[in-house]
Amino acid sequence: FELLQRGESKGVFQLESSGNRDLLIKMKPDRFADIIATNALYRPGPLNGGMVDEYVDVKNGRKQATYLHPVLKEILEETYGVMVYQEQVMRILNRLGGIELSQAYATIKAISKKKAEVIAQSRDQFLKGAQAQGLDREKSAKIFDLIVHFGGYGFNKSHSTAYALVAFQTAFLKAHYPTEYMAAVLSSEMDGAERDKFLIEHVEDCRRLGIDVLKPNINEGNLDFRVGDLGKIHFGLGAIKGAGFKAVEAIVKARDQNGPFKSLDDFFERIPTREVGAGCVETLIRAGAFDCLDARRPNLLRNQLLCVLPRALQSGQAK
Repeated sequence: FELLQRGESKGVFQLESSGNRDLLIKMKPDRFADIIATNALYRPGPLNGGMVDEYVDVKNGRKQATYLHPVLKEILEETYGVMVYQEQVMRILNRLGGIELSQAYATIKAISKKKAEVIAQSRDQFLKGAQAQGLDREKSAKIFDLIVHFGGYGFNKSHSTAYALVAFQTAFLKAHYPTEYMAAVLSSEMDGAERDKFLIEHVEDCRRLGIDVLKPNINEGNLDFRVGDLGKIHFGLGAIKGAGFKAVEAIVKARDQNGPFKSLDDFFERIPTREVGAGCVETLIRAGAFDCLDARRPNLLRNQLLCVLPRALQSGQAK
């Protein structure tokens, strides 16, 4: 919860957008119900309709929640007097207005789609049911007006709860196992549609958290990002654009069988070019994956390796 309150939810399921992080900082969630509400509230309707501000202000003691009827308090107290969920609206329609739950659901749909005829019919039914329970017409009408105002924004609580559970689990992992979790998050983005954008964002998040992400290294890296013995993340070679998964698997296999690569010649002598071609090796050199061959002069080394690449390739094939 402290991690969420700081807005450090990059890589946390459903809570990683900048808007969601801002909401978490304002809300200061300290219970699971707040995470459920965050999923339901972070949508255009609640944000523009004032529901989010109301929830945040009451939760943080800047405002007092008001309830027009004891039943409303019973139903809405968990969300600080705000109608956040469809299920809450359905229960109000059912318990105060005597409307059957199936019809209550139809009313919510009508409100969201602004079907005036169905809303008017439900209104009449609600006023009659509420008055039969002793509510005066004016208060009953006021409650229904609230339902019309907020009901269209209601979100399905069961859906939001399922999302919140995964959000809680991922937040727990990031809070208690940040290095391992961020390595997993980086690996999960390797073949995504916007991998470049997300890989950059997550690497920056790692640095902000004090987690070192080492540059690519043919003698240390695997296909995925992984945590090394010193608690640093080794860059996943599979995340380098132009280095195919099969090529990386061949590199790792050769390294596991006969130890680290000592030179570019050694590399091509141990790995057939049909598995790792010149284009892939050039990409790896430019990405810094061969810098480990001479860590003191990485930039000079890259230029040298690119110059001798064709000869080393031919030499390896001949051998």
